[in-house]
Amino acid sequence: MERTYNFKKTLEKKERFAPGHRLCAGCGAGIAVRGVLRALKEEDRAVIGNATGCLEVSSFLYPYTAYEDSYIHTAFESAGASLSGVEAAYNALKRKGKIQDTVKFITFGGDGGTYDIGFQSLSGAMERGHDLTYVCYDNEAYMNTGIQRSSSTPRFANATTSPVGEVVPGKSQNKKNLTDIIAAHNVPYVAQTTFIGNFRDLYTKARKAIYTPGATFLNVMAPCPRGWEYPAEKLPEICKLAVETCVWPLFEVENGVWRLSYEPKKKLPVEEYLHMQGRFRHMFKPGNEWMIEAVQQSVDENWDKLLAKCLG
Repeated sequence: MERTYNFKKTLEKKERFAPGHRLCAGCGAGIAVRGVLRALKEEDRAVIGNATGCLEVSSFLYPYTAYEDSYIHTAFESAGASLSGVEAAYNALKRKGKIQDTVKFITFGGDGGTYDIGFQSLSGAMERGHDLTYVCYDNEAYMNTGIQRSSSTPRFANATTSPVGEVVPGKSQNKKNLTDIIAAHNVPYVAQTTFIGNFRDLYTKARKAIYTPGATFLNVMAPCPRGWEYPAEKLPEICKLAVETCVWPLFEVENGVWRLSYEPKKKLPVEEYLHMQGRFRHMFKPGNEWMIEAVQQSVDENWDKLLAKCLG
């Protein structure tokens, strides 16, 4: 495993996710894919799986894909199962001496295809221990089909199926903690990351996930400018504020050992993160202060639980 990270050298690697895809400007999904695939060793081949979603419809127009490696588009619910089968077939062929190359298996899915519809096949792949990496690009709603709420959508967020009105204040439930759920599968490596600084955190965790034997999982916060309602150029700032407010903590779980990747020197109030996104604008109207207080309380409780696991 590499112990150093060279930003310039990493950027000079040949792209394995080609330009010319149709993702929106300011979309986190493409950045997540490029960051993860850069962690592959240049001499290794890969098979890329992709559940239906924003990433799939924007990077795959039959018979063309934006991927330089072998690519499989799977249904919403079956990304984990599809790559499990490919990995099992590869192992069978390798045992028979028909394949000599090192091939890594990576599948991408949005929160709809991971937290919700595809959870059963993801859980199965993790439980069986297939040697693959599942990457969730978490944009916190079903963005591809019209910004419907998912179990990843934060409480009070405005979505087309949890619209803000006089009675409904946006989504009424808290976001599902999928990273913890996958960690409970006792797989060798699970991590949570996003786009901050020079991408060191994303790269090192992707590298570790891909080259750790067995089933591994990365949860990457990947903001959506349409669903979150922010200017495209503000994506890095939103990711940074998510980390600095502890809305999206950076951590990893390796062989059952929890480690905090970053602890803010001064934890910022959650309203600084919420204020940048149009999906939360109703929370700042007079009389809705209780919403911000409720989110802050939830974030504080989750942060304290994480600290106890990592430092206790």
